[in-house]
Amino acid sequence: MPPVLGEIAGWEFLLVIAVAALLFGSSKIPKLARSLGQASKEFRKGLDESTDTESGDPELDADKSSNKG
Repeated sequence: MPPVLGEIAGWEFLLVIAVAALLFGSSKIPKLARSLGQASKEFRKGLDESTDTESGDPELDADKSSNKG
């Protein structure tokens, strides 16, 4: 049975790392990883903020409650 797209074996992961090193250079990879981590953190933070029911602003909260019904 062929591996599913999300399953990456150890040697395949090393191949991806080697190709990335060739494309970006070994000095750029830590910067790239750091920026991806920060982007992921900001994205999760934005999701958490958007799921909050109260915005902290009384005017906005009053507008939301008046629009509901």
